[in-house]
Amino acid sequence: MAERILDHWLVRSSATLEGTRYTALLRVSPQVGGGYPVYYAVCENRSFRSEDAAEQAAAKALLDLVGLEADGTPVFPDGYTGFDDPAPPA
Repeated sequence: MAERILDHWLVRSSATLEGTRYTALLRVSPQVGGGYPVYYAVCENRSFRSEDAAEQAAAKALLDLVGLEADGTPVFPDGYTGFDDPAPPA
């Protein structure tokens, strides 16, 4: 698990088991004023056979994160897919 603090939010990477496959996710928690964390699936076009692979993808997504919207929603670069290969032309 990796983490970053952005503005007044703590963002942590992790993975969760859904059926027989793992999903990469980011957990965004407010640092001020209380409140509950919100979970965002990342690399939604992918699923992983191992928890380690999903956690690595989530940690990479955390590094690629360019910021958060005011409500804590993650913002990624335009065309971000979570894959290492370039996005197909639009």
